[in-house]
Amino acid sequence: MPDDASRGSRVLPVALGALAVLVVLAVAGVLVARAQHLGPWELGPQERNRFAEQPQYVDPRSRTAQAAQQAEADGRTDEAAAFAELAEVPQGIWLTPEERPPGAVGGYVASLVAAADEAGRVPVLVVYGIPDRDCTGGYSSGGLDAASYVPWVQEIAGAAATYAAVVVLEPDALASAVECDRRAERVDLLSRAVDALAEAGVTTYVDGGHSGWVPAKKVAALLREVGVGQVRGFATNVSNYQTDVDEVRWAERLSDLVGGAHYVVDSGRNGVGSLEEWCNPSGQSVGQRPGYVDDGTGLDAYLWIKPPGESDGPCNGGPPAGEFWPQRALELLGRA
Repeated sequence: MPDDASRGSRVLPVALGALAVLVVLAVAGVLVARAQHLGPWELGPQERNRFAEQPQYVDPRSRTAQAAQQAEADGRTDEAAAFAELAEVPQGIWLTPEERPPGAVGGYVASLVAAADEAGRVPVLVVYGIPDRDCTGGYSSGGLDAASYVPWVQEIAGAAATYAAVVVLEPDALASAVECDRRAERVDLLSRAVDALAEAGVTTYVDGGHSGWVPAKKVAALLREVGVGQVRGFATNVSNYQTDVDEVRWAERLSDLVGGAHYVVDSGRNGVGSLEEWCNPSGQSVGQRPGYVDDGTGLDAYLWIKPPGESDGPCNGGPPAGEFWPQRALELLGRA
């Protein structure tokens, strides 16, 4: 029979070996958790590319979906099929105070983000209510007064706070601020809006115009003033027609000027490229479908922020801004 000393000499190496295995497993677990951003290494809402994590939400009540239903009811089966196909492509969901005023926008956003969460998808909300909105074009004029604007944004932020949602903040507001002599007011209101969205943990892209408009250095100064460093980054080409190549080249320069911010590009109607006209220009087509990007640049995703079938305004034969225009939608699809 082995004595106690010999038994102990065999048990100790076994125990040490088991301990070593446990240490290795623990280290491996930490490395995996860190690599996958789990637990204490989970990324914050402004550190993550939401579009790489979840598909984008498709709003079943969009104007495009409603147009498909109406065409079907009217017996226009070919148009109904085309509009239904278009409606299945994820697009931005625009929030305006005219349609969703203070006191009502929060409930609408809450129901929308809850539906998206249940579907395992991320909605793109376009906040569009700055005072003297569309001061350069005039076709989407309106918006809130200065006193009502920030509380309205706070209502949106609060409703979206606990969900995976993305906000594109105020198309054209910064790029047009100097031209409309509203720089001080716009910077103040947008910086407070950025604060509200950042504090609520809503992944946010501040609109920065596009490559054919204000020079990157001027846009960068405005973005820095409103606090783009607090959020995910900026958006470009919203409701415009610049090519992907031009936008990415310009956006990369802009990103460098604001400390490496990420960005998204609206590719909804840029299949042909800019023809020096911004309001319902003819000869256009839809661009590449929405989807996330992981190519080492600052580009997070191509998105259809402006729904392609909706009018820019009553120009070139179009209906009021934001209304679905069947003829225009068919033209954009036909040239794709």
